[in-house]
Amino acid sequence: MPEHETPTRQLLSPVAERPPVPPSRTGFSNRVIAILAICGTVMTLQQTMILPVLPALPGLLGVSAGSASWLVTATLVTGAVVTPLIGRLADMFGKKRMIMLTLVVVVVGSAMGGLFTALPALVIARILQGCGLALVPVAIATMRDVLPAERVPGGVSAMGASLAIGSAAGLPLAGVLVNYLDWRGIFWVTAGCGVLLTAAVARIVPETSLRSRARFDCAGALLLAGALTSLLLALSKGAQWGWPATTALVGTGGLLIALWVPLQLRSRSPLVDLRVAARPRVLLVNVSSALVGFALFSNVLVSIQLLQTPRAAGFGFGLGILEAGLWMIPPTLVGVAMAPVAARAITRYGAWTTLLIATVEMAIVFVARVYLSTELWQVLVGAAAVGIGLSLAQAAIPILIMRSVPPSETASANGLSSLLRSIGTSTASATMAAVATAWAVRTVDGVLPTFDAFVAMFWISGAATLAAACLVALAATTSDPEAK
Repeated sequence: MPEHETPTRQLLSPVAERPPVPPSRTGFSNRVIAILAICGTVMTLQQTMILPVLPALPGLLGVSAGSASWLVTATLVTGAVVTPLIGRLADMFGKKRMIMLTLVVVVVGSAMGGLFTALPALVIARILQGCGLALVPVAIATMRDVLPAERVPGGVSAMGASLAIGSAAGLPLAGVLVNYLDWRGIFWVTAGCGVLLTAAVARIVPETSLRSRARFDCAGALLLAGALTSLLLALSKGAQWGWPATTALVGTGGLLIALWVPLQLRSRSPLVDLRVAARPRVLLVNVSSALVGFALFSNVLVSIQLLQTPRAAGFGFGLGILEAGLWMIPPTLVGVAMAPVAARAITRYGAWTTLLIATVEMAIVFVARVYLSTELWQVLVGAAAVGIGLSLAQAAIPILIMRSVPPSETASANGLSSLLRSIGTSTASATMAAVATAWAVRTVDGVLPTFDAFVAMFWISGAATLAAACLVALAATTSDPEAK
């Protein structure tokens, strides 16, 4: 694999074009990494803490289960829609400024969720919270701009670990809040954390001097937002709304994309530079990012459902939401512990090699889980093993993206990669729903997926990660003369 790189300097080239980092002082890099990583944890917490509360919300709010599910859908769709927009604005007006603005929006949304109990107000609150998902790629781009080059791999790895912490802690933390306090505590936790983090970012994180001189593409933003909303609603609500509505949404999304692409190619200041995005290496890494997103959500979703499936189904462990969440903490901690290992692997072997190892490892583990998922320890070890590959992949992908785009476009480029990863996670959720419906059996506990449904998801996830490995291998051996 031709990675003719000196370990860190080539990893984040063009280093010479980066603005000078602040004068070296004790703890500066650690403080910046810690604050931005904690931001990532809180943004993930707000996404996962709603899940244990969701089954009880129809009774609490007096609405149907389908209506209550909008509290999840609204956040996911909003996060996907605003991520490329916030990324472009960060490149234009400053990354620190957009991080702080995003945190303020999250605080407002969280406070609304804590104060109101009507479903429309809660959906608006969750829409505002969804804007927080755009913070992560901007934070990663900030690390690239303000940290010494040798600290960037460690910072990106820490961000990946922080997201895993937020995903793992969300379920048990929400369980504690619901069982011992009030369910609206899930909103007040993120509101309080958001206020503290806004102050910390203002004081500790420096602003980058890099700016894109492009104008904001309003028409492109509206078309992309409409297309993503249509397609993601088709993925998340298609099973409830039926084929006519799903077909209409997919058709609308496809039409808007067909209008958006030529607009971006003609524009002097496109929202997404499709010519850069179409470079072989950038394109292949972004598609791999979507496949990794599929594997990430599939690993969590399948593992949690296996733990919670009643024993009446003939398999499963019959655990409650809180118990299942607690059991998933050890596998998550394994992934967190891999963060410094991922940073060292990238520095020593290069990001391409690290990502290839990660995707191959995940493919092997998913196939192994087909045959090793009948005992509790097997489920936990399998989830942890996939988590190892995910930690390596989540550290390598942003670095490869930042290396392949102009320095003034790192936030928007990472935003696009994050968007594709979000589409991958949404696809995993829709795939699991379809598979569970196809392989289902009626029991005393209701209609439950059979074990064959979980086996099918493992095979599909293994195929997705194997495809990602092939794309990474192809990208690593593809010359890209325009990449800096």
